[in-house]
Parts: sequence; C-alpha cells; structure tokens
Amino acid sequence: MGLISGMLGHASTVDVKTIEAEIVPLLGTEEPVELAFKLVRDLIVFTNKRLILVDKQGITGKKVEYHSIPYKSISHFSVETAGHFDLDSELNIYISGSPTPSVHKEFKNDKSIFEIHKALVHYTLG
Repeated sequence: MGLISGMLGHASTVDVKTIEAEIVPLLGTEEPVELAFKLVRDLIVFTNKRLILVDKQGITGKKVEYHSIPYKSISHFSVETAGHFDLDSELNIYISGSPTPSVHKEFKNDKSIFEIHKALVHYTLG
C-alpha cells in the first residue's frame, strides 16, 4: 500500500529496520522490532517483548507520544469489521484491570486489521 492508502487511513506493513532505526532509543537490550504497521503517520510496532504505539501529533509530527504495552498486560482485544454503512474497522486493546479499552484505533475499510489481530494473538498467547 502506498502513500495514498496511508493518507486514507489504511494500515500498511513497514520495513522493520526502518522503524527500528526510528525508535532505537526506546528499545531495550535484546529487543528487536519484529513487525510494524503504519497508519497515516502513526505506527503499531511489535517487538519480542511489547507493543509500542507511536502517535505523531500536530501538523509537523514533531511531538510524538510513545505508548508501551507489555504483552503480559493485555487482558483482551477486539476487532470490529466494517459494514455497509459504517466503513471503519476498529481495534480495541484492553489492559488488565481496565473495563474500557486503553487503545482504540480506527481503520478505513481495511483488511490489514486481520494481520494486526493475528500478531496480537501470536504475541499474547504465545
């Protein structure tokens, strides 16, 4: 998926070496980036130890929030697919002890939400 897809809110896989170079200050020792998805400017990054959500804010994207979630803290997650009138797919991730989703991401009629779901299954269930 190219630039237009990214601008429309479609997630696309990203080269892990590129992402690793971008977030190297956040990574622990022996913590490689294993899988990454780009959603407009934001990133969903899977390492061997945790999920890192990168939220680039503002017009320039200079301000960045890094949300780090160890896999063991994820109690459950849900995926809602797009319908005929509601074209957005949604991903919700719940952290242990929280009744509401700690992470909520919307995807524009996107099939890659299933790839992200499979990755969550792999990393949380082993």
